[in-house]
Amino acid sequence: MKTIIKNGTIVDPSQDICGAGDLILKDGAVEGIDLTGSASAADADQVIDAQGLIVSPGFIDIHMHEDELDPATDRAEKSMSHSALRMGVTTDIGGNCGLNTADPDHFLDVADRDGAPVNIGMLAGHAWLRNRHGEKDRYKGVSEDDVKQMVRDCEKFLDSGCLGISAGLEYVPGCTLKEIEPLASLCRAGDKVLAGHVRADMEDVYPAAEELAQIGRDCGIRIQFSHIGSMGGFGQMPHLLEMIEGYRKEGIDMMADCYPYQAFCTHIGSTTYDPGFLERYDADYDSVLIASGKYAGQRCTKEIFDEVREKDPMAAAVGFFIKAEDVDLALQSPLVMLGSDGIRDKGKGHPRASGAFARFISDYIRTGKVSLSDGISKMTTMAAERLHLPKKGSFRSGCDGDVTIFNLSRVEDRATYNDSEIPPVGFEYVLIGGQIALAHDQIVNDGLGRSIRR
Repeated sequence: MKTIIKNGTIVDPSQDICGAGDLILKDGAVEGIDLTGSASAADADQVIDAQGLIVSPGFIDIHMHEDELDPATDRAEKSMSHSALRMGVTTDIGGNCGLNTADPDHFLDVADRDGAPVNIGMLAGHAWLRNRHGEKDRYKGVSEDDVKQMVRDCEKFLDSGCLGISAGLEYVPGCTLKEIEPLASLCRAGDKVLAGHVRADMEDVYPAAEELAQIGRDCGIRIQFSHIGSMGGFGQMPHLLEMIEGYRKEGIDMMADCYPYQAFCTHIGSTTYDPGFLERYDADYDSVLIASGKYAGQRCTKEIFDEVREKDPMAAAVGFFIKAEDVDLALQSPLVMLGSDGIRDKGKGHPRASGAFARFISDYIRTGKVSLSDGISKMTTMAAERLHLPKKGSFRSGCDGDVTIFNLSRVEDRATYNDSEIPPVGFEYVLIGGQIALAHDQIVNDGLGRSIRR
């Protein structure tokens, strides 16, 4: 099977390419790039005209939350992965913030057994490991035997191809370094990554960042600071980025990801909304929007907040607290890549799950806040290099034939906080393994994705 994508503007930051040319795919992989634009279509099985369009390596979402498995059928839901495909993502990285929806090795097996809308790589979540053999009190530590069992389980998941470990330290206040570091140390084998949702935000993000750096320092591993905008996006971003630069000079390989919105979202029963959160953010209840369940689409009153937190703790709640200028600083930093942090409850949640990549294109690349090449890098090359995925995020010969073709002037995020599943527009084609998965904003094949393992 040979496909030629002609007449597009090819952007491949891994090779410092940004210009007109033809991309040639053969048997599911990249054969090469013809920058003269004269590739012959005579022997091609398929020709795609990309005149006026950007031809990019398939986007990689380094931070999302995978769909759940239906316990009755052992098949994955497709809400999140369909949304990923519709915004140009060809590879999702799930298991973030210490959370998994199922044993990550099994989730990968299901993707290979059934196919998936996009490729899927997984992290082994600390909280999932912690509760795998029985629910633990998140405000208390665990026993040495519990830690040993967590290590055994984690070794199994890493050996099965997980790309690293994630921790949601804010969500498990009782966790100490004595609990997390035996797990984190496992990442040394294979140079895998620890993705950390730090323990606190606002002014407390500084010691929280130091704790994350301490894990990297003690364990000799690479660190990914998760969704930095929702942790230090309240006026702390300038100093926080300086801290990360300092850690890197010290030899701690820390980078970060961020999504392009001024509101975060998590379950209303999480520790983020523990008593005192309004004082922390200097806000009122109406700064919180219920995004799923009985009161979906409504701003909170104290009565609504208390009722939902007690009776529906997994409901998605959006907090409108983040400063736009801090998000801009993060996404313009060479240390920060794009990640959607997409998550849903019964199909509802934050619009980032449907539109993060589209919004970044329209609000940052199209406006010139970020250059075209740097912007594509933040959606492709940076994540591929961060996770040591040499066949992703590049058009080098032999790389996987994952391609996103979009109209830079037309891309638009249309999802809203009241209807978070509205897909974006402007994505003309998405190919996975050299085959068309999406054409003209419409999914045409949602079974091309497979597991990504290391």
